[in-house]
Amino acid sequence: MTEKKEIRVSIITVCYNSEKTIERTLQSVLSQTYRRIEYLIIDGKSTDRTVELCESWRSRFEEAGMTYRIVSEPDRGIYDAMNKGIGLAGGELIGILNSDDIYESIAVEAMVSEYLRSGFALAFADIRMILPSGKTFIKKARIRKYTTSRDWNHPTQFVRRDVYERFRYRCENISDDMDFYFRVKKAGYPIVVIHEVLADFTMGGVSSRIPLKEVPERILRRYRIYRRNGYSRFYLAECVAFELIKYLGARFG
Repeated sequence: MTEKKEIRVSIITVCYNSEKTIERTLQSVLSQTYRRIEYLIIDGKSTDRTVELCESWRSRFEEAGMTYRIVSEPDRGIYDAMNKGIGLAGGELIGILNSDDIYESIAVEAMVSEYLRSGFALAFADIRMILPSGKTFIKKARIRKYTTSRDWNHPTQFVRRDVYERFRYRCENISDDMDFYFRVKKAGYPIVVIHEVLADFTMGGVSSRIPLKEVPERILRRYRIYRRNGYSRFYLAECVAFELIKYLGARFG
């Protein structure tokens, strides 16, 4: 098995006009207890101070021994930007952290340790959800016979590079990350759960801004993803429950 010190980890942050939140994300990556990190900022040609702020952190990352790269150019949306970052990444493991979320300081070290133990293709962990009101709760990560995206937490997900070389995000809709996870699972790759909080997710982002009139389409979109990945028609009930809970949480949380 490869020695721990030899594992290079790429972290990708996709951003656009994120000047209000990007620095806390940068700080969380800089604060990692594991240092063999390549950090890629994939910016969609922001019109605010996002790129300027990211550039001001360059010396701190370099002093910490981390590779630091900023790319700022137009893209075709969040998953196109993620795919762009994946194409540039050189790490054996790749994590994707949004520009309003943060890693716990042990996140990368915990993932590398688990990778050395199990050789996973994809792993994810528990996550702390932060509601608009400031309240928090822990969303547990699980793998069980009844597959549901409710058990999976994308901000904590790390994927082996060769898996991303086979599968990329489809760039179809905001649920592309869920579709990616289901495709990897369907292909039979080894997936591991870490029962520890490794990231904080701020609710109220793009995927949480849900006008009521869009809820039916979101339900059908999720349902189509389940179906094309081989799941039964009974998952329609799962999709209805998920989207209604998400809508109510964003509205009243």
